[in-house]
Amino acid sequence: MSRVGKKVILCPKEVTVGISKDKIDIQGPLGKLSYAFPPGIKVEKDSDKLIVNPSGSNKTDKAFHGLFRSILNNMVQGVVHGFQKKLEIRGVGYKAQVQGGKLTLNIGFSHPVVYDIPEGIKINVEKQIEMTVKGADKHLVGQVAAEIRGFAPPEPYKGKGIRYTDEVVKTKVGKTGA
Repeated sequence: MSRVGKKVILCPKEVTVGISKDKIDIQGPLGKLSYAFPPGIKVEKDSDKLIVNPSGSNKTDKAFHGLFRSILNNMVQGVVHGFQKKLEIRGVGYKAQVQGGKLTLNIGFSHPVVYDIPEGIKINVEKQIEMTVKGADKHLVGQVAAEIRGFAPPEPYKGKGIRYTDEVVKTKVGKTGA
């Protein structure tokens, strides 16, 4: 059995869990998340605890055991505390702003880049060059942050572009003139 999968998931009082045949719904103060679990996994609810067990003894059931337990734990943490990723924009004239459900980025192209913010995600822009992506779904928060960073990844010579706040970009030395 997986060491991660053996751990019990503790559910706070403000979290409600609904388990059906092939899907689990977790609802808390920050939203509702649902996930369809693989057929070889059993989930049991015992008062304020969730217990994940493989239903069979084949390799795929054992492989999904720890993974699914981690996904459930992230769902419980997400609906209670939420997740966030911080991004910063570096470059002359680079800026971001949120209008309605769209993020508009001016990042050196001839046109502004418009990104539709998915449901369940909040983007806060501070000082036009710093933004925070927040949400209950850890996977979706990371996906949105990666998509925004992908519009202008930091380039290695001057470091301009969009980067995570804690990201270290290795800069290269430019060519020396003859």
